[in-house]
Amino acid sequence: MLSSVWVALGFSLTCTSALSLISPAWFQTPTFSFGILTYCSWPQGNSWNQSCVTFSSLEDIPDFAWKVSAVMLLGGWLLLAFSAIFLLSWAVAPKGLCPRRSSVPMPGVQAVAATAMIVSLLIFPIGLACPFVKEVCKASSMYYGGKCRLGWGYTTAILNAVLASLLPIISWPYTTKVQGRTIIFSSATERIILVPEMNK
Repeated sequence: MLSSVWVALGFSLTCTSALSLISPAWFQTPTFSFGILTYCSWPQGNSWNQSCVTFSSLEDIPDFAWKVSAVMLLGGWLLLAFSAIFLLSWAVAPKGLCPRRSSVPMPGVQAVAATAMIVSLLIFPIGLACPFVKEVCKASSMYYGGKCRLGWGYTTAILNAVLASLLPIISWPYTTKVQGRTIIFSSATERIILVPEMNK
């Protein structure tokens, strides 16, 4: 049961992380919004008539901290996507095809992905001090948005990173001792394994 939750959570976090990655709604004003890869503008009072631009390369991104954040967030998302696809295929594969289900290396990959995402989200607000953002947000500085307010895209990215950091914790086997034997509750195999305790 727990491994199914692990796979479902990993897959859904990959999808919502992709949505926040391409979202232009990280920081917003009444006529402008920007995200890590996209920015949009629209006439006052007519937000349905948006004109959006995507940064096509790293050179187009206006600040070095923003570039580092974009690379780390994209790398974290790719690792999360890889682990989700691997775990999904692992979950639907016949048991005879994957005999060593308890030794899946995905918790480590997911931990690296979560760490990269969290660090990138901490680095991104340093870029609020760049001229591009200062022109829009008026008096913005590092970790201060000025007249720009926090949007749903950045909030979703933070929530995704926090939940992704819980994925490796969910996957670790739980261990307890009962009458001289170690019982391992393995979420990856959904079995109870009795291991005799060695005398010292």
